[in-house]
This record gives sequence, C-alpha cells and structure tokens, in this order.
Amino acid sequence: MTDKAIPFSEWMRGALFDPQRGYYARNIRTVGRGGDFSTSGTISRVLGEAIAAWLAKEIKLAPSVRTVIEVGGGEGSLMRDTMKSLGFWRRRHLRFIMVESSTVLREKQKNVLPRHRVEWFDDLPAALDACDGHAFIFHNELLDAFPVTLVQWDGTSWKEVWLENHEGRWMEQLRDLTLDDEDARHFSALAHPSAEPQRRELGTAADAWLRQWAGHWRQGAMLTLDYGDVFPQLYHRKPRGTLRAYLHHQVLTGTQVYENMGRQDITADVNFTDIMRRGEALGWSNASFADQRQFFQRHLRDFEKRIVSDSALDFLTDEDGAGAAFKVLSQRQT
Repeated sequence: MTDKAIPFSEWMRGALFDPQRGYYARNIRTVGRGGDFSTSGTISRVLGEAIAAWLAKEIKLAPSVRTVIEVGGGEGSLMRDTMKSLGFWRRRHLRFIMVESSTVLREKQKNVLPRHRVEWFDDLPAALDACDGHAFIFHNELLDAFPVTLVQWDGTSWKEVWLENHEGRWMEQLRDLTLDDEDARHFSALAHPSAEPQRRELGTAADAWLRQWAGHWRQGAMLTLDYGDVFPQLYHRKPRGTLRAYLHHQVLTGTQVYENMGRQDITADVNFTDIMRRGEALGWSNASFADQRQFFQRHLRDFEKRIVSDSALDFLTDEDGAGAAFKVLSQRQT
C-alpha cells in the first residue's frame, strides 16, 4: 500500500484483497466459531435447507436450468447443507459450482464438499460461461465485504473520506466526491441528506460487480442473503453509518477500523434498494424481498414447531436480532 492519500474504497480493497497482505487473500483463518466471524450458514444447517426449498421452487419455474452456483461460499458448509437437503434424486440431475477467489477458502471447501460433484471457478463470468449462462445463483454475506465509498455530509454537500498514512497511522481527509453525476444518481444514500452530520456507504464495488457479469447470465434466479435494509431505514439512528470491522469476534468501529489492516474483516450493511434498482436496470425482476425470519417461514416445513426446540433456528429468526437484521432478495433473469 502507498503512503499517499487514497480513497477509503481503495484502502478497504487493499485491506481485504491485497495478494500479499489482504485479509481474505492471506490472513483469514476460517469462518465459524474458530474464526474471526460466523455466518448464518455456519451456525445451523437450516439455511441450506431453506435455500434447497427455494431452489426446488425455482427449478419448477425454469426446468431447463440445471446449474447451481454459490459465490463466496466460506468454508463450504452452506453448499454442503444445500446439496444434502435437495435430496439424492434432485441432486443427481444438477451441476454444482463454487466461485471462490481465495485460495485459503477454496482448500477448505475442497475438504468439505465432494470433489467429484463440485467444480471451482475463480470468477462468476467464467462459471456462467461454462453453463451457457443458465444458472441458479446464491450467495450469503458476500456483498457486505465489497469495498465501499465512504461519504460524509458536511451540511451543504457530500464529501468523500480519504486516508493518508502518517508514521504508520491512517488519518482521514474529506475531499470532493469523485463520482460523476450519472453514477451518483444511482446511489440512494446520496438522497435526502440529514440535517445533522451523517456518514453513509455507497456500494460502488458491489454495483460494478453486478454489472461485470450480468451480460453472462441468460436465465435463472439469484438469491442474495445479507445483513442490511432498504433506504432510508438502513441508516435509522446510525449517524456514523454502518461500517465496522471484526477481529476474533470483536466488533470495531470508528477509527479502530484502521488499526488492524489486513488482519480483520471489514464490512458495511447492504443497501438493498440499490441492489434492486441495479437489477431492474439490467433487466432482472425482483421476485421477493423479506427478512430472514420470513424467508425461513416460507421455506421450512413445520417452522413454528421447530423453532421451539431448535436453539439455532430460534437465534437465526429472532425478531429483535438476526431474524430482522438479515434480508433475503430473490431476483430472476428470464
């Protein structure tokens, strides 16, 4: 990394993905209880069961689509549970692909998943080309790790946060926003500025990623599972935004985020309004949007009975916790 001032988005990209020092490239240990953070897929098998039920419904709507792709599958447990929940007969007629750029996580996935049934690709365009663009895609807690453009309202205009290294410490600067007017109009967080100082995150990298591979996708459905919300609810009572870091399950905020570069996960809540808008602009339809509790209610058999005896399911569907904080968006390409 350079010592010159750089946009926060560039700093975050290096902190997470730099080939030599990035967290995901070199320093991530694992996902789950022994790692720096847990995901819904590592806490319980029920998420894989619910995704399998979603897949079964989508297969009926698009029976010619025979490929299932997971992007950024962590240590592989979610795909494993999804495959198992699909059942032998449905599973044997499907092709399964993992898209994973981290060599560390790819090796962990290969220890969890049946290598004779699963294929690996470095990026989604290549995976889609391998199945002629016909695929069901899902990803869990993926978009929250994409670098964001960090902005702050100064009372009259939006400024962009830059960082400069001073003797080993990263210090903030506020500069004019580098987005052109056309790009800026796409991001809902730049609308309705608060009367008070406010920080927000723009999912510029996630937006670019969607546009990068959209032309390779011809038919199917995509399930996006992540923590976040629609705008403006996303920033309700969050004047400092949603940016944070995780180090050994400890949450770090504010300037603490800059102190462990390359040794921690960095994340921001997903703005689902922007994801839906971009999908519509790309020709996709928004099939459904719900919180995690509602998603489980729709796709798990005997949900109400199971929640009484399953502590993990109870945690994942807590209306004051993960059940409301996590959202599930289903989009279709037809």
